[in-house]
Amino acid sequence: MVNEREGRDSSVQSVNRAVSILQVLARHGSARVTDIAAELDVHKSTVSRLLGTLEARGLVEQSAARGSYVLGDGITLIAAGAARRHDLALVSRPACAELAEAVGETVTVTIPDDEAVLSIGQVTGSAAISTINWLGRRSPLHATSSGKLFLAYSPELAQEVLAGELPAYTAHTLTDPAALRAELERIRARDFAVTNEEQEVGLCAISAPIRDLEGDVVAAITVSGPSFRVTPEAVEVILPTLQAAAARISERNGYPRKG
Repeated sequence: MVNEREGRDSSVQSVNRAVSILQVLARHGSARVTDIAAELDVHKSTVSRLLGTLEARGLVEQSAARGSYVLGDGITLIAAGAARRHDLALVSRPACAELAEAVGETVTVTIPDDEAVLSIGQVTGSAAISTINWLGRRSPLHATSSGKLFLAYSPELAQEVLAGELPAYTAHTLTDPAALRAELERIRARDFAVTNEEQEVGLCAISAPIRDLEGDVVAAITVSGPSFRVTPEAVEVILPTLQAAAARISERNGYPRKG
């Protein structure tokens, strides 16, 4: 039984790595075995073996310059069967539901919308006491965890926002450009963002980035709840589960998995 389980785990890992290889080729156009192995942090022999299988199925092929691989015609045939329009809200919902169940708080997915954030998905956890419906709601960039995340990874947008007025929504809102700039630096270093009653009194939140094929931050997944429950200590507990959910959505959105 143990050997059978180990075999299944190994097969799943191989599938995940094969998909990541396809995503790397989609990002770069072409890549050598050594380049793919370095980007995914996988041994060269493993990459070479998986490329051989993908090549046999027509999903990759060697380019004119031997040693480099590109996507094959088989990918086009598979893509032709995907008639449904890509919908990030739909793609993210399973991970959001699992996260909400795990942490018991409200989970939302937001995207940047001009100089605001727009909520496109929401799942309420069992412990949530707020009845706020965030769906379709636009919120300020500088006063929300997801908004600060977008500012941290979009220098042009940050420059525009920092040059303008930073309205105070509560006594905790960051309205000093220098303080907000320093906060954005911390977010880039940690790869997550938090707010502590900056948009609404009694509401705290933590956000992690959702990336696309190119690695750009295109959305955020957020856990929010009352300040007496989403404490700094609770954030440390929630963070790994939140980041795992963000990674899962990013993978569904085309971002390659490492390892």
